[in-house]
Amino acid sequence: MRVLNWSYLLLSLGMLVGCFPRGDPSRPIPTEFVAAPQKAQRLVVVLPGRGDDVKGLQRSGITQAIQQAWPDADVVLTGLALGYYMEGQAVPRLHAEVIEPARKRGYAQVWLVGASLGGMGALLYDQAHPNQVDGLVLLAPYLGEKALLQEIAAAGGVARWQPPPAPRVIDGDNFQPELWRYLQTWSRPPGPRPNVWVAYGTRDRLRGALPLIAPLLPPQKVLEPAGGHDWEVWSPVTREILSRVAAAGVPAR
Repeated sequence: MRVLNWSYLLLSLGMLVGCFPRGDPSRPIPTEFVAAPQKAQRLVVVLPGRGDDVKGLQRSGITQAIQQAWPDADVVLTGLALGYYMEGQAVPRLHAEVIEPARKRGYAQVWLVGASLGGMGALLYDQAHPNQVDGLVLLAPYLGEKALLQEIAAAGGVARWQPPPAPRVIDGDNFQPELWRYLQTWSRPPGPRPNVWVAYGTRDRLRGALPLIAPLLPPQKVLEPAGGHDWEVWSPVTREILSRVAAAGVPAR
Protein backbone atom coordinates (compact mmCIF):
# COMPACT_ATOMS: atom_id res chain seq x y z
CA MET A 1 0.00 0.00 0.00
CA ARG A 2 1.19 3.50 -0.77
CA VAL A 3 1.30 6.33 1.76
CA LEU A 4 -0.04 9.67 0.54
CA ASN A 5 -1.10 13.06 1.75
CA TRP A 6 1.14 13.28 4.80
CA SER A 7 1.05 17.07 4.71
CA TYR A 8 -2.66 16.84 5.54
CA LEU A 9 -1.91 14.47 8.39
CA LEU A 10 0.82 16.59 9.87
CA LEU A 11 -1.27 19.72 9.61
CA SER A 12 -3.92 17.91 11.62
CA LEU A 13 -1.29 17.20 14.28
CA GLY A 14 -0.14 20.80 14.42
CA MET A 15 3.29 19.60 13.35
CA LEU A 16 3.72 22.17 10.62
CA VAL A 17 3.34 25.06 13.03
CA GLY A 18 6.56 26.50 14.38
CA CYS A 19 10.21 26.01 13.53
CA PHE A 20 10.75 22.27 13.33
CA PRO A 21 13.38 20.50 11.22
CA ARG A 22 11.83 19.47 7.90
CA GLY A 23 14.76 17.69 6.29
CA ASP A 24 15.29 17.50 2.55
CA PRO A 25 13.72 14.35 1.08
CA SER A 26 15.61 14.94 -2.18
CA ARG A 27 18.77 14.00 -0.29
CA PRO A 28 19.73 10.88 1.70
CA ILE A 29 18.57 10.72 5.30
CA PRO A 30 21.21 12.51 7.42
CA THR A 31 22.95 10.12 9.79
CA GLU A 32 25.70 10.11 12.37
CA PHE A 33 27.45 6.80 13.08
CA VAL A 34 28.92 6.22 16.54
CA ALA A 35 31.05 3.10 16.89
CA ALA A 36 30.63 0.78 19.85
CA PRO A 37 33.24 0.99 22.64
CA GLN A 38 33.64 -2.80 22.33
CA LYS A 39 33.45 -5.15 19.37
CA ALA A 40 30.10 -4.38 17.77
CA GLN A 41 27.47 -7.11 17.86
CA ARG A 42 24.35 -5.01 17.25
CA LEU A 43 23.10 -1.71 15.94
CA VAL A 44 20.65 0.73 17.49
CA VAL A 45 19.02 3.22 15.10
CA VAL A 46 17.52 6.34 16.69
CA LEU A 47 14.55 8.10 15.08
CA PRO A 48 14.07 11.72 16.17
CA GLY A 49 11.07 13.56 17.52
CA ARG A 50 9.57 16.38 15.49
CA GLY A 51 11.85 18.99 17.07
CA ASP A 52 15.07 17.05 16.63
CA ASP A 53 17.76 16.77 14.01
CA VAL A 54 21.04 14.85 14.16
CA LYS A 55 22.74 17.63 16.12
CA GLY A 56 19.88 17.64 18.61
CA LEU A 57 20.23 13.89 19.06
CA GLN A 58 23.96 14.31 19.62
CA ARG A 59 23.16 16.67 22.51
CA SER A 60 20.38 14.48 23.91
CA GLY A 61 22.59 11.91 25.62
CA ILE A 62 20.85 9.03 23.84
CA THR A 63 24.08 7.62 22.36
CA GLN A 64 25.76 7.52 25.75
CA ALA A 65 22.65 5.97 27.30
CA ILE A 66 22.57 3.19 24.70
CA GLN A 67 26.28 2.40 24.92
CA GLN A 68 26.36 2.47 28.71
CA ALA A 69 23.78 -0.33 28.67
CA TRP A 70 25.12 -2.04 25.55
CA PRO A 71 28.83 -1.34 25.00
CA ASP A 72 28.67 -3.74 22.06
CA ALA A 73 26.20 -1.54 20.17
CA ASP A 74 26.97 0.74 17.27
CA VAL A 75 24.54 3.65 17.14
CA VAL A 76 23.13 5.49 14.14
CA LEU A 77 21.45 8.83 14.84
CA THR A 78 19.11 9.78 12.01
CA GLY A 79 17.62 13.02 10.78
CA LEU A 80 14.38 11.35 9.65
CA ALA A 81 12.50 14.62 9.91
CA LEU A 82 9.01 15.80 9.00
CA GLY A 83 9.72 16.28 5.32
CA TYR A 84 10.29 12.56 4.77
CA TYR A 85 6.95 11.75 6.39
CA MET A 86 5.19 14.49 4.44
CA GLU A 87 6.45 13.00 1.17
CA GLY A 88 5.49 9.47 2.22
CA GLN A 89 9.16 8.50 2.10
CA ALA A 90 10.01 7.93 5.76
CA VAL A 91 9.47 4.18 5.91
CA PRO A 92 10.81 3.14 2.48
CA ARG A 93 13.86 5.39 2.82
CA LEU A 94 14.59 4.17 6.34
CA HIS A 95 14.49 0.62 5.04
CA ALA A 96 16.58 1.23 1.93
CA GLU A 97 19.15 3.62 3.38
CA VAL A 98 19.59 2.41 6.96
CA ILE A 99 18.06 -0.93 7.94
CA GLU A 100 18.72 -3.01 4.84
CA PRO A 101 22.41 -1.96 4.63
CA ALA A 102 22.79 -2.70 8.35
CA ARG A 103 21.44 -6.20 7.85
CA LYS A 104 23.93 -6.73 5.03
CA ARG A 105 26.76 -5.74 7.39
CA GLY A 106 25.88 -8.77 9.49
CA TYR A 107 24.74 -7.31 12.82
CA ALA A 108 23.31 -9.95 15.12
CA GLN A 109 20.56 -7.51 16.13
CA VAL A 110 19.13 -4.24 14.84
CA TRP A 111 16.92 -2.20 17.15
CA LEU A 112 14.88 0.96 16.62
CA VAL A 113 14.58 3.65 19.30
CA GLY A 114 12.00 6.28 18.38
CA ALA A 115 10.78 9.32 20.31
CA SER A 116 7.39 10.96 19.74
CA LEU A 117 7.18 11.31 15.94
CA GLY A 118 10.04 8.80 15.76
CA GLY A 119 8.10 6.35 17.92
CA MET A 120 5.29 6.55 15.42
CA GLY A 121 7.85 6.05 12.66
CA ALA A 122 9.24 2.94 14.36
CA LEU A 123 5.76 1.43 14.49
CA LEU A 124 5.10 2.32 10.86
CA TYR A 125 8.36 0.64 9.91
CA ASP A 126 7.53 -2.51 11.86
CA GLN A 127 4.08 -2.57 10.29
CA ALA A 128 5.49 -2.33 6.77
CA HIS A 129 8.55 -4.54 7.35
CA PRO A 130 7.74 -7.15 9.99
CA ASN A 131 10.67 -9.03 11.53
CA GLN A 132 13.28 -6.72 9.98
CA VAL A 133 14.25 -5.26 13.37
CA ASP A 134 14.80 -7.22 16.55
CA GLY A 135 13.42 -4.73 19.05
CA LEU A 136 11.50 -1.49 19.42
CA VAL A 137 11.91 1.13 22.16
CA LEU A 138 8.95 3.49 21.81
CA LEU A 139 9.44 6.72 23.75
CA ALA A 140 6.13 8.58 24.07
CA PRO A 141 5.08 7.55 20.56
CA TYR A 142 2.44 9.68 18.87
CA LEU A 143 -0.53 7.31 18.37
CA GLY A 144 -3.33 9.52 17.14
CA GLU A 145 -5.62 12.38 17.95
CA LYS A 146 -7.74 12.60 21.07
CA ALA A 147 -11.03 11.80 19.28
CA LEU A 148 -9.72 8.45 18.02
CA LEU A 149 -8.22 7.56 21.38
CA GLN A 150 -11.55 8.32 23.04
CA GLU A 151 -13.35 6.15 20.48
CA ILE A 152 -11.06 3.21 21.21
CA ALA A 153 -11.41 3.70 24.96
CA ALA A 154 -15.21 3.87 24.69
CA ALA A 155 -15.18 0.54 22.84
CA GLY A 156 -13.49 -1.06 25.83
CA GLY A 157 -9.97 -1.00 24.46
CA VAL A 158 -8.24 -1.82 21.22
CA ALA A 159 -9.12 -5.54 21.38
CA ARG A 160 -12.85 -4.71 21.28
CA TRP A 161 -12.63 -1.69 19.00
CA GLN A 162 -14.07 -2.15 15.50
CA PRO A 163 -11.87 -0.39 12.95
CA PRO A 164 -13.39 0.93 9.74
CA PRO A 165 -13.12 -1.14 6.56
CA ALA A 166 -9.53 -1.40 5.39
CA PRO A 167 -8.78 1.24 2.74
CA ARG A 168 -7.06 0.58 -0.55
CA VAL A 169 -4.57 3.38 0.12
CA ILE A 170 -3.27 4.66 3.45
CA ASP A 171 -3.25 8.46 3.55
CA GLY A 172 -3.65 11.34 5.96
CA ASP A 173 -7.38 10.69 6.27
CA ASN A 174 -7.11 7.11 7.47
CA PHE A 175 -3.54 6.70 8.74
CA GLN A 176 -4.41 6.81 12.44
CA PRO A 177 -7.02 4.02 12.51
CA GLU A 178 -4.74 1.95 10.29
CA LEU A 179 -1.94 2.28 12.86
CA TRP A 180 -4.35 1.07 15.54
CA ARG A 181 -5.52 -1.77 13.29
CA TYR A 182 -1.88 -2.89 13.33
CA LEU A 183 -1.64 -2.46 17.12
CA GLN A 184 -4.85 -4.49 17.46
CA THR A 185 -2.96 -7.53 16.16
CA TRP A 186 -0.91 -7.36 19.38
CA SER A 187 -4.08 -8.19 21.33
CA ARG A 188 -4.35 -11.58 19.59
CA PRO A 189 -2.03 -14.58 19.74
CA PRO A 190 0.90 -14.63 19.50
CA GLY A 191 0.77 -10.97 20.66
CA PRO A 192 3.60 -8.49 20.19
CA ARG A 193 7.03 -9.92 19.76
CA PRO A 194 9.14 -10.08 22.91
CA ASN A 195 11.35 -7.03 22.46
CA VAL A 196 8.80 -4.20 22.36
CA TRP A 197 9.03 -1.58 25.10
CA VAL A 198 7.02 1.59 25.71
CA ALA A 199 7.75 4.54 28.01
CA TYR A 200 5.83 7.74 28.73
CA GLY A 201 6.79 10.37 31.30
CA THR A 202 4.31 10.99 34.09
CA ARG A 203 3.69 14.50 32.76
CA ASP A 204 4.00 13.69 29.06
CA ARG A 205 1.47 15.52 26.90
CA LEU A 206 0.97 12.39 24.78
CA ARG A 207 0.42 9.97 27.64
CA GLY A 208 -3.32 9.83 26.88
CA ALA A 209 -2.48 6.89 24.60
CA LEU A 210 -0.75 4.96 27.39
CA PRO A 211 -3.89 3.32 28.88
CA LEU A 212 -4.69 1.93 25.43
CA ILE A 213 -1.29 0.57 24.41
CA ALA A 214 -0.13 -0.59 27.86
CA PRO A 215 -2.58 -3.54 28.09
CA LEU A 216 -1.11 -4.92 24.86
CA LEU A 217 2.30 -5.45 26.49
CA PRO A 218 3.57 -7.30 29.55
CA PRO A 219 3.55 -4.88 32.50
CA GLN A 220 7.34 -5.00 32.84
CA LYS A 221 7.68 -3.68 29.25
CA VAL A 222 5.81 -0.44 30.09
CA LEU A 223 7.74 2.23 32.00
CA GLU A 224 6.47 5.51 33.46
CA PRO A 225 9.43 7.63 34.56
CA ALA A 226 8.87 11.00 36.18
CA GLY A 227 8.96 13.92 33.78
CA GLY A 228 7.60 15.32 30.55
CA HIS A 229 8.04 15.02 26.80
CA ASP A 230 11.80 15.42 26.36
CA TRP A 231 15.16 13.71 26.27
CA GLU A 232 15.77 14.33 29.96
CA VAL A 233 13.26 11.52 30.39
CA TRP A 234 13.89 9.48 27.24
CA SER A 235 17.65 8.99 27.41
CA PRO A 236 17.73 7.64 31.00
CA VAL A 237 14.70 5.39 30.44
CA THR A 238 16.30 4.00 27.27
CA ARG A 239 19.40 3.12 29.30
CA GLU A 240 17.15 1.43 31.87
CA ILE A 241 15.26 -0.54 29.23
CA LEU A 242 18.39 -1.78 27.47
CA SER A 243 19.99 -2.61 30.82
CA ARG A 244 16.97 -4.74 31.65
CA VAL A 245 17.29 -6.51 28.32
CA ALA A 246 20.97 -7.17 29.04
CA ALA A 247 20.20 -8.40 32.57
CA ALA A 248 17.59 -10.78 31.19
CA GLY A 249 20.32 -12.36 29.11
CA VAL A 250 18.74 -11.68 25.73
CA PRO A 251 21.65 -12.57 23.42
CA ALA A 252 22.77 -10.61 20.39
CA ARG A 253 22.02 -13.59 18.21
